[in-house]
Amino acid sequence: MDHSQPSFGQRLLGLTRLLRPRQWVKNGFVLAPLLFSGQFMQARAVGMAVLAMALFCIASSATYVVNDWRDVERDRAHPIKRHARPMASGAVTPAMALGLLALLCAILLAGAWAQPRVLAVIAIYLLLNLAYSFGLKHQPVIDIFVIASGFVLRVIAGAQALTVPVSSWMFVTTLCLALYLAAVKRRQELVQSGSGAREVLGKYSLPLIDRYAEMSATGALVFYSLFVMTAHTELIVTIPLVLFGLFRYWYVVDRKDGGESPTDTLLTDWQLLLTALAWIVLCALRLRGI
Repeated sequence: MDHSQPSFGQRLLGLTRLLRPRQWVKNGFVLAPLLFSGQFMQARAVGMAVLAMALFCIASSATYVVNDWRDVERDRAHPIKRHARPMASGAVTPAMALGLLALLCAILLAGAWAQPRVLAVIAIYLLLNLAYSFGLKHQPVIDIFVIASGFVLRVIAGAQALTVPVSSWMFVTTLCLALYLAAVKRRQELVQSGSGAREVLGKYSLPLIDRYAEMSATGALVFYSLFVMTAHTELIVTIPLVLFGLFRYWYVVDRKDGGESPTDTLLTDWQLLLTALAWIVLCALRLRGI
């Protein structure tokens, strides 16, 4: 028996890891319109929003497969990614990855029948990610905005699923928050891996990215506050939670070297996770008039 070849179980685990299910937490942004429209107690609305989120999970996993396929040689030279990434480690072959990608695309095409408006948004998301993978990720500033736009598109998809408009406040608040997360991600990549980890990192400096992050965080707080004070005054009590969340996230970034993966940062810091859950519950209660 050739022990150098991955077993069936290892290949299955590798395919699962290729989908990066932990990153599906980001797709919770799809549910934002469900929360703020007040339809979260309506079964049909919940079903439509959850389906939209599931389709975005499929789409985001498809982009991860493409990214890993594109970066496999670079990942093999990385001290951590050569073991962590399924294709770089050899657990998943390129043929298996392409087969998985074809399956994901087939599921998305089937989803177009149920939610064509959501799939139109997802199509834009996929095209933008393809452009990112094949060139835009090497362009400073543009790369941060492309990453951030994915979060905005998630909110738009959630609104399309419910046929409700995305308010200007929600749009700009989401954009600022996403720019903050994307800037911090680049900051931590630069700090932890150096400018050689990504081509674009050599075009940034730490003080510059810090200013981007601070500006975006300030914008997110200001616009969220204006949003709740003009459209949902009952949610003013949630502003301290948003403030604490921003403070805590930056603390984890600065003192615990978190932030390179927003999902991992959220899931591994109990204070951040508790704050996010408390914000969701408090928003739901206040919007229900409780």
